[in-house]
Amino acid sequence: TTIWTHRVRFLEERVLPHWAAFTIWNAGRQGRRLYRSLMAGTRRKVVAFCDVDENKIRKGFYCHEDSQERPKPRVPILHFRAARPPFVICVKLDLTGGAFEDNLRSLHLQEGRDFLHFS
Repeated sequence: TTIWTHRVRFLEERVLPHWAAFTIWNAGRQGRRLYRSLMAGTRRKVVAFCDVDENKIRKGFYCHEDSQERPKPRVPILHFRAARPPFVICVKLDLTGGAFEDNLRSLHLQEGRDFLHFS
């Protein structure tokens, strides 16, 4: 938990101030955990989650149920091809038989400018 907290704070202090808005790549457990770990002002910069899982995409949004805001924030869940960079990627490498890496490569993005790995 301590390491996670330090990594999130580093992200918020060093990377995210340079991005007006961003997408979290992974609407699963790690992506939602990152979203919930962000400070409120940084959470408002999250314009979407993206994923390849049709069930998550079909649901259409993630609702932050623990938020004190009313109405509760709802963040769209998009297919990765419909999402816009920059991305904070919460997908572990080498777990999908190369499928994730192929998807990322197909977008012709530049690491550090268009995306950052956070996993």
